[in-house]
Amino acid sequence: MGVSGDFDSQNRGLWGFKGLMRRKQVDSARKEVDGGHHQLAKELSVLHLVAIGVGSTIGAGVYILVGTVAREHSGPALTISFLIAGIAAALSAFCYAELASRCPSAGSAYHYSYICVGEGCCLVDWLGIDPGIYDRWFSSCTWHIPESGSGNWKTEYYIKVYHGNGLRGILGRNCVHVCNFMGLLDLILRQALLFGGGDLPAFLARQYIPGLGIVVDPCAAILVFIVTGLLCVGIKESTVVQGFVTTANVCAMMFVVIAGGYLGFKTGWAGYELPTGYFPFGVDGMLAGSATVFFAYIGFDSVASTAEEVKNPQRDLPLGIGSALSICCMLYMLVSVVVVGLVPYYSMDPDTPISSVFANHGMQWAAYIITIGAVTALCSTLLGSLLPQPRILMAMARDGLLPSFFSDVNRRTQVPVKGTIVTGIGAATLAFFMDVSQLAGMVSVGTLLAFTMVACSVLILRYIPPDEVPLTPSHQETINSVLSRHRITQKFDEKNSKVCVGTSNEASQPLIAKVGASADPVILKDVAQGRCTYVIDETTRRKIAGWTIAMICVGVVVLTSSASCVSLPGFPRYLFCGIGGVLLLSGLIVLTCIDQDDARHNFGHSGGFICPFVPLLPIACILINVYLLVNLGSATWTRVSIWLVIGVLVYGFYGRRHSSLRDAVYVPAVHADEIYESSSNCLA
Repeated sequence: MGVSGDFDSQNRGLWGFKGLMRRKQVDSARKEVDGGHHQLAKELSVLHLVAIGVGSTIGAGVYILVGTVAREHSGPALTISFLIAGIAAALSAFCYAELASRCPSAGSAYHYSYICVGEGCCLVDWLGIDPGIYDRWFSSCTWHIPESGSGNWKTEYYIKVYHGNGLRGILGRNCVHVCNFMGLLDLILRQALLFGGGDLPAFLARQYIPGLGIVVDPCAAILVFIVTGLLCVGIKESTVVQGFVTTANVCAMMFVVIAGGYLGFKTGWAGYELPTGYFPFGVDGMLAGSATVFFAYIGFDSVASTAEEVKNPQRDLPLGIGSALSICCMLYMLVSVVVVGLVPYYSMDPDTPISSVFANHGMQWAAYIITIGAVTALCSTLLGSLLPQPRILMAMARDGLLPSFFSDVNRRTQVPVKGTIVTGIGAATLAFFMDVSQLAGMVSVGTLLAFTMVACSVLILRYIPPDEVPLTPSHQETINSVLSRHRITQKFDEKNSKVCVGTSNEASQPLIAKVGASADPVILKDVAQGRCTYVIDETTRRKIAGWTIAMICVGVVVLTSSASCVSLPGFPRYLFCGIGGVLLLSGLIVLTCIDQDDARHNFGHSGGFICPFVPLLPIACILINVYLLVNLGSATWTRVSIWLVIGVLVYGFYGRRHSSLRDAVYVPAVHADEIYESSSNCLA
């Protein structure tokens, strides 16, 4: 192995725990030199990213949660609940923005965690595959066709709140609300009397199969296939369509704000003139409402998955993520402040909160506009949720963790057509067969785990960024030459430094300690100017930072688990909460006191967005996401565990053997550019 053996001998091989810790380098033009893959089309601008982010986020947020959360949690303080949830989501958005601008490649959270954490993260990011499929399935299942002859034609939707084991939710309340409403197709077919005003044809309507005890939904499956075909046409074309439907949805929401504001100023704000005040459920109820509506902000991370298709990722990705989240938060707050102000919160219809508010003021026709807004919201959500998944599969296939079939990019459309078709078939199958209550919580688990991994990756990037990068064995000769040259230079410099130091007694003193001080390899005490300055040795600093980040993660898990376990007796519960809190605060203090790694400035693509308030902001992000995770219920985690076992088997029998890092040679990151340059010169 030559002189590179010292770096490759760290047992990052095929077997063992260290194989899971192999970290890849940032995907860039280097990969093209190494015989890279066919690239995706760089067609997206800031406006396209905003359309993707807003369209992926605003689906069920307003049209489902306004009535339920106001009645059960927040009351008139619903607007504040949306604001707090938006701020919590912004913590993850800041982390995504930095990593997306530094590592602008397909894969989103999977890509970032593979670079910063290691190959073992694929077992966690495997969970990111299921929420992508289930999220599309949820969006398609919202096109629910009511039973024939029911005569109950609500033009908006109705809500199902699932109690029990699967989705026992945030702060002891149910947190996942799945909307099922009469879709645009049903509205057109019925009200336009294209089928004589009767029920939908049998091949489109939901059917119950007695022998199997399941309900099949052909309409939802057909809708998924239509969207899949649209996404195969091209990224720009599908994004333009998503922009149109998102604009229609935003216009419907602005109608609610403007018309509702007019009614409020004309007839009075009855919802704010209550004897119970602005916080009928107290501050706890408002916070419980914030935890519930937090899931309405999930979707902005779809922007990061398109990083490889953005024209100027360093500038446009942070702007797209921030603008999309800001627009969503503003719309949520405007709609909620109007709706809860027009009628008392306790008299809101939990099934059709917005249209019923207008109906109470004699504007029954407004229900049609609201229906169009709800339908277009779910169309854009389906488009936005289907978009990222093929790109995650493509990124995993590029790294050898999945078959190369998924990494194929169509040369004409420049999109991963094969991966899109496969995931579309998977989503359509679920939409056709599965009941919405069976796998609902898995959507939240995958997304929250992705948010947590991204926040951890920011901490790792700032304090212990990879100091070695993997290179292909084809660079072996150049690696040997470059590292040999640097070793000879280093030995020569050390020899000269010993000659110039002076006496042998002085030369025997550690270089990082003052003369006469204890030979502590950690502390430097500089008294040259009459003051003492203590500096941690770089190697020790990295070890301290690494263990501190691990301690923070342990503290977060202990704190959130014990705080959420209401069945635990009082003293043990408070004890574990205290232990977790001490670990968390101690880790925060340590990371605040020690310096961040200087190598962070040159990591990935420089010149992009920098996440502020590190380490406080990523730690707060981890705390919030883990707290939401531990409250999702045991049945949900059981289903997630089964999916994780499948991921372990896929990695064990395929990914581990075909990983692109299996035969990689690791070299110091400071020499990587020189090695690439020398290789290019040799080829020239």
